[in-house]
Amino acid sequence: MKKATPLKTQNSGKTQNSCLVVISSPSGGGKTTICRKILNKHKDYLYSISATTRKKRKNEKKGRDYFFLSENQFNQIRKKRGFVEWAKVHGEYYGTFKKNVDKAKEEGKTALFVLNVQGGMAIKKKYRESVLIFLLPPSLEELKKRLVHRGTDRADEIEKRLKIALKEMKFWSKYDYVVINKNLEETAKLVEKIIEAERHKSFRFDFESWHKDSTLKTQNS
Repeated sequence: MKKATPLKTQNSGKTQNSCLVVISSPSGGGKTTICRKILNKHKDYLYSISATTRKKRKNEKKGRDYFFLSENQFNQIRKKRGFVEWAKVHGEYYGTFKKNVDKAKEEGKTALFVLNVQGGMAIKKKYRESVLIFLLPPSLEELKKRLVHRGTDRADEIEKRLKIALKEMKFWSKYDYVVINKNLEETAKLVEKIIEAERHKSFRFDFESWHKDSTLKTQNS
């Protein structure tokens, strides 16, 4: 197996390389909520806001939840290779901006990506050191309840999403971690622990920066 290449930071004083974390789940599985809970605790983490051609839902804000684009705008960015990955999901286009990955790499940051399974697989293919976490609902019945409670889809759309969810769940074994989301608070804590452990893996440690920094401190003491 090819060894993963760490994403190095050019910032002096940094001793850890960047960590790209993808959180996926079926629609209504809680991926966005979990991500927000973690970001609220870790202000130093970056959040990759995706682009989409779907209509904005109630309580969603442009630039916070998604960048809502027309299909023409989306295709213009795609043609200029502005997306590191893109896919058509539920009849609409979704894409991850390349600049978000570049920023994480340059600054040596931990970056969170809320993506569908197609997006997750694309990121893993391009960045083998990325961390993929799949959230499963306690049951399909519970997932249906969450979709109904969300109140954003018609009954026929909910059934369509459930069918797609069954297909997405088949990708669970391709992810690095699988977490059953029974309770939002507990799930957020567990995902947080996974990310923290991944950040401290040896291949992410920038020994050269640490050695340079420690040598300077010794000389100045």
